[in-house]
Amino acid sequence: MLAYPIVLENDDGTVLATSPDFPELTTFGEDREEAIARAAHALEEAIAARIHDRKDIPPPSSGEAYAVLPTLTAVKVRLYQAMCEQGVGKAELARRLGWHMPQVDRVLDVEHHSRLDQMDAALAAIGRRLRVSTASISDPAEVTPGDPPSRP
Repeated sequence: MLAYPIVLENDDGTVLATSPDFPELTTFGEDREEAIARAAHALEEAIAARIHDRKDIPPPSSGEAYAVLPTLTAVKVRLYQAMCEQGVGKAELARRLGWHMPQVDRVLDVEHHSRLDQMDAALAAIGRRLRVSTASISDPAEVTPGDPPSRP
């Protein structure tokens, strides 16, 4: 799981959602739940833009409400962050995997439904592996302060 804090504020009958980690993220909802759900989608868009522009994706800070990324998006974020940490570009990843550039583009595209075996291979090419676990949560759209978000 990868969850980023969301700041929720009342705004003339709606709930405004922003993120301290992604200043470009601003959205709203009719209530708290809708604002968090929209923030999760806006977070994916912000991450897609940062990957496209080759900008940093920060680790999550702390907060009281969180937007939880879909699992596959979280894996793609971790892949991208590890590539940046190691100075591995897309061309080098393609070389290590024996893939064509469009294949590498797809494993980094948050809108593409990459297969887990592809994500495993990409992570292995940079010396990482995917670890899977499960946990019981009451609301999959929100992380409570007692259940903090994952850290890199």
